[in-house]
Amino acid sequence: MLALAITKWPGMNQAFLFSFILTVALTLVVIPYAKRRPANKKASWGEAMFGSTYAFGVMFLAYGVVPHQWLTHVQNELGWRADKPLNGPWDILKAKSQGGHFPFEINYLQVGDALVVGIYLFFIALNVYLWSWWQKRGKKVSTELATSTYGRPLVKKV
Repeated sequence: MLALAITKWPGMNQAFLFSFILTVALTLVVIPYAKRRPANKKASWGEAMFGSTYAFGVMFLAYGVVPHQWLTHVQNELGWRADKPLNGPWDILKAKSQGGHFPFEINYLQVGDALVVGIYLFFIALNVYLWSWWQKRGKKVSTELATSTYGRPLVKKV
């Protein structure tokens, strides 16, 4: 029997993966709820308090916990530090100051920081999409009238 410990593979940080999956799931749970709720129904005081607390919690996870878990994973478990230069394959990213041809130095810590910016952008895009979708729910899409070759609508006068 082959004994593989998947949780010991590099890059498999349980805290980061769990917080990321949980945050995305809690964010997307809003969609089935919004489909059931009538668009013109006003929220009660309790619903508004629960919704605001829920939104705060999800945003705390998205913009606080998930990036923190990623940065902790990068620095502690992957060992991406500022003193570890990123030279790339065949030293194509080796800096001129170190005898290479690349104009500036890149280290692994900067790569981890750039990836956390990607995490932030992912959650911002998801939030903006859901906000836009929530505001547009319940609105009927207008059907376009047939147009002539000149671009004017073909409407019969009654």
